[in-house]
Amino acid sequence: NVAAVYTGLSLGPFLGGLLTHHLTWRSVFLMNVPLGLIIICLVFWKLKGEWAEARGEKFDLPGAVIYGLALVSIMYGISMLPSMKSLLFVILGLLGFGLFIIWQMRVEYPVFQLNLFRGNRVFSFSCLAALLNYSATFAMGFLLSLYLQYIKGLSPQSAGLVLIAAPIVMAIFSPFAGRASDRIEPRIVSSIGMTLTTIGLFLFAFLDENSTLESIVIRLIVLGLGFAIFSSPNTNAIMGSVEKRFYGLASGSVGTMRLLGMMISMGIATLIFTVYLGRVQITMEYYPVFMKCVKVAFIIFAILCFGGIFSSMVRGKLRPGSQKPDIAGDERPSKPMSSL
Repeated sequence: NVAAVYTGLSLGPFLGGLLTHHLTWRSVFLMNVPLGLIIICLVFWKLKGEWAEARGEKFDLPGAVIYGLALVSIMYGISMLPSMKSLLFVILGLLGFGLFIIWQMRVEYPVFQLNLFRGNRVFSFSCLAALLNYSATFAMGFLLSLYLQYIKGLSPQSAGLVLIAAPIVMAIFSPFAGRASDRIEPRIVSSIGMTLTTIGLFLFAFLDENSTLESIVIRLIVLGLGFAIFSSPNTNAIMGSVEKRFYGLASGSVGTMRLLGMMISMGIATLIFTVYLGRVQITMEYYPVFMKCVKVAFIIFAILCFGGIFSSMVRGKLRPGSQKPDIAGDERPSKPMSSL
C-alpha cells in the first residue's frame, strides 16, 4: 500500500510538470476528474464486503458533516492568509473540531473511535508521528519547485524530473522497511527513518543560490530513504495495534494524519511567505527574501521532524505479549500488517 502511494508520488511531479509545460497549470486539476471517476468505479466494482465486521452499525452522518465543515473551514482560512478573515475561519474550524470531539464521545457509533487514542498508546503516538512527519515534509515539494524554477531557471518539466528522486527512493525501499518492521519493533525502524528525514530537512536549510543540482538530488535521496524507512513501519504499527474490525478506521486514520499534515505543512509555508515576502510576485529583486523564506521553512520543518523522533520512540512495543490490551481497539492481530 505504501509502495503504491509512493509510486503515485513518483509520477506526480513529472506528470504535473509535463502537463504544466505543454498545456497549462489548469490541466493538472482537470486530469483529476477522469482519474476520480475511474477510482469510484473501481471502488463499487472491487471493494465489496468491507463492512462485514461492522454490520448493523449506523453511519454517523452528523459527525461526518461536523468534521468535514471544520476541516474545510481551517483549510479555507489558511488559504486566505494574510487577510484577518483567515483567523476567523481557523477559529471556527477549531471550534468545529471541539464540537466534533464532544459529539463522538456521546454517539453510539462514532465516525472516529476516540478510545483508540485514549487507551491505545501505540496507535495514538504512531498517528502523532505520522502527523508530524507529513507536517514537516509535504511543503518541501512546493518550496523546491519554486526554487528550481526561479533560482535555477528550470522549466516545470525539468523541475519535476529533479523532484522525482525522493519518491522513487520511497517506492523502492518502503517494502523492505515494511518487512523489516515485521521482525524488528516498528518504533525502532520508523524512528531511524524519522531521524534520516530530520537530517535531510536540516541539510536543505543550507540551500542557497549556488547549490548544485547534484547536491539537491543527494538531499532528496536522504529524505526519500528516511521517509520510506519511517512510513511503512509506522503504518504497520497503526494497523497492527487494532483488532480486525477497526482496520478501516485505522487505515482512515493514516489518511487523516496525512491530509492534516499536508494542510499544516502548506499553512506553515504560506505563513512564512506572508510574513517575509507578502503578496508580491517572485521576481529577481525578491530572490534574497525568497531564499530566506525557504531557509526558515526548512529549519521549522526540521524541528518538527526532530520532535517526531520522540513521538515515534515513546509509542511502546507492538509485539504480542509486550503489554496487555486494555480496550477493544488495543488488541493485536495474529499476523504482520506491513503488507496492507
